[in-house]
Amino acid sequence: MIPQIQLELVNAECDKWARKGINIMSEIRDNRIGYKAGALKAGMMHNYVKQCEFVAIFDADFQPDPDFLARTIPFLTHNREISLVQCRWKFVNANECLMTRMQEMSLNYHFLAEQESGSSIHAFFGFNGTAGVWRIAALNEAGGWKDRTTVEDMDLAVRACLHGWKFVYVHSVEVKNELPSTFKAYRFQQHRWSCGPANLWRKMTMEILQNKKVSAWKKLYLIYNFFFIRKIVVHIFTFVFYCLILPTTVLFPELEVPKWATVYVPSTITLLNALATPRSLHLLVFWILFENVMSMHRTKATFIGLLEAGRVNEWVVTEKLGDTLKSKLIAKATTKLYTRFGQRINWRELVVGLYIFICGCYDFAYGGSYFYVYLFLQACAFFVAGVGYIGTIVPTG
Repeated sequence: MIPQIQLELVNAECDKWARKGINIMSEIRDNRIGYKAGALKAGMMHNYVKQCEFVAIFDADFQPDPDFLARTIPFLTHNREISLVQCRWKFVNANECLMTRMQEMSLNYHFLAEQESGSSIHAFFGFNGTAGVWRIAALNEAGGWKDRTTVEDMDLAVRACLHGWKFVYVHSVEVKNELPSTFKAYRFQQHRWSCGPANLWRKMTMEILQNKKVSAWKKLYLIYNFFFIRKIVVHIFTFVFYCLILPTTVLFPELEVPKWATVYVPSTITLLNALATPRSLHLLVFWILFENVMSMHRTKATFIGLLEAGRVNEWVVTEKLGDTLKSKLIAKATTKLYTRFGQRINWRELVVGLYIFICGCYDFAYGGSYFYVYLFLQACAFFVAGVGYIGTIVPTG
């Protein structure tokens, strides 16, 4: 439920613009059926939507500039083949803690490499669910919003692509928003972002193959590159190879992993990531270690999506603390500095960290290289996440 003070602020803003002659109103539904997809579907059913040609979508913490529509609508009006204009996210709390800095690095790379290249080469990319403008005709032709997975935005984008619609990503238009700054909130978000695409791939593969409106090349791109490699293989490979197989190789000296897998490929990916956020170049080592930790959660979520296990449709709203709440927490923290230790423990991270640490000790004692340096650093990263000392720590009780 939306807090009363927020409702009052929204209504006051709508009243201000209504007095200026602007046709504006605030609509709130009384249930959470279908989660975000259900809310968007309900919003599109109002009669006044029939008078509109485009719909702009923003999550609650997004703050578009006053000229947002003036800079995005022309792409749609001047090219009738374009159905979606996606804009870049700009993070207002990137400097809050080390975890938000690393999130900024990952998301900047996502927009610069994945969204930019998808827009330029294929005229397709996954809609980010916010900071975008849709052509309503395309939205309706694709079948509207569906709540069969937790990635209703990607679901709609793929279906629109299968109907021949094109997308454009505008890197120059930024929309301010907030990153999750607690580890718990970030884990829930990453679960949804990893589980949903895997589940959607399972449900849409045959639909993509049977489609008659797009080329075989685009079908291959969607099924293999967009879904299988980027949404499934990457997560599983990162965790299994760098957190399980590599540490285990020190126990079996006869096994030798090629340098391209251990050095060249990771170094290339890391340097490409650095290009997206030059100011965080000095944090690259921390980013690598943190991404390996998160790969465990993403791998688990990916298998849940593929197998449609218990939490496949779990939707936990990503908690954003906001400046007002942060100030209250800081004041509260002066009287209670620490949360209860047991509430912060993440046993999965501790177990994996312990295994990597044991492998590091074995390599230190019997190995002939300095591989234990990486193993100890990676183990420490898992331990830090395991005891909850990552991100903003919210006082309790």
